[in-house]
Amino acid sequence: MVRWQNWSGKLNANAKDIHFLRSEADACAIASYARNEGISVRTAGATHSHAPLVANDGLIVDARGLSGLISADPEQESAWVWAGSRIFSLGQALHANGLALFNQGDIDEQAIAGATATGTHGTGRDLKNLSAAVLGYRIATATGELIDVDSSHPAFSAIRQHLGAFGIVTRVHLKLREAYRLKETTWEADLDDLLSSSEENIANNRHFEFFWYPQEDKGRAKTINETEDPAVYPISEEGTRCAWNYEVLPNYRPHKHTEMEYSIPRDRGIECMEAIRKLLNDDFPDVQWPVEYRTLAADDVWLSTAYQRDTVTISVHQDVRLNEEPYYRACEEVFSSFGGRPHWGKVNYLSGTQLEERHPKWNEWWQVRDQMDPTETFLNPYFKGIRPE
Repeated sequence: MVRWQNWSGKLNANAKDIHFLRSEADACAIASYARNEGISVRTAGATHSHAPLVANDGLIVDARGLSGLISADPEQESAWVWAGSRIFSLGQALHANGLALFNQGDIDEQAIAGATATGTHGTGRDLKNLSAAVLGYRIATATGELIDVDSSHPAFSAIRQHLGAFGIVTRVHLKLREAYRLKETTWEADLDDLLSSSEENIANNRHFEFFWYPQEDKGRAKTINETEDPAVYPISEEGTRCAWNYEVLPNYRPHKHTEMEYSIPRDRGIECMEAIRKLLNDDFPDVQWPVEYRTLAADDVWLSTAYQRDTVTISVHQDVRLNEEPYYRACEEVFSSFGGRPHWGKVNYLSGTQLEERHPKWNEWWQVRDQMDPTETFLNPYFKGIRPE
């Protein structure tokens, strides 16, 4: 047995083995081997998820050896990248071809296959999650085949946000845009002021977000907009940067933590944030970690938290050394009362029935998944516990 743990150390498992991939041929062989032996296999990228997506007593495949840009097409504004590529490793490589991601999250440590698998996103009223930018995947299936899945494939609608449950993803085909520069501005204000001006700030800026610090009852807000101004080097501190997209969007977040994030219908975002503030002030006055408020555009990705609705995402955090469960369960009750959908890469306590209630395409997603993997080779205990009966 081999001990595995995620980035924060909060999740761990005793796996039969951890297999480090370095080729697609090996991915096909390990998938076929797992099926023939009747053991499950899950793929780990950067292990940055706070959800038990990888933890498994069978095989865990480490995809970091499949990393880098494979090919770029500036005319079609797209690129093929290896699945294990960390997002931070793609910025300069895409930029050299005049290309860029439409958007990305605050943290760029994740592997691109993991980020697209879970619907990871940044912020912006018109900007979708990373799964929505997927044009296709190359996947090693349990039969040992290597297949390409694009918009012409019957599984495409389900597989864009695949949760690692269809096979071992080896390559990702991404829709991109031309390279662009960004300038950011930050300020501090009372939460009431930030909420009252949030719709105006959302409408007038490419990005708007804020962190509310409950101990201070203050919010630190940020806007980011495209600019024609030249990049300024050396890159300044967060909040005052002006540079290329991949130099401005991500931030350095070294402190180990857990996180819960829910997507709320945008027209109920302010109301939900006020309810979370009341919860913290009344029941959890000792919480020091901030609450994050962002926006996310609607998409057509089946298991996306923004499927067919514009959303506000609200995230709560806790130090990894502390027991977050009572706090998170209380937050989850609030989020659920507003019709929230949980981020797939972060903590939630929902059952399969509860997830089905929140995702209109839940059963269809599982039907497609089961057709591609009828032997359940790519399901771990977590997935088996939430699958439809």
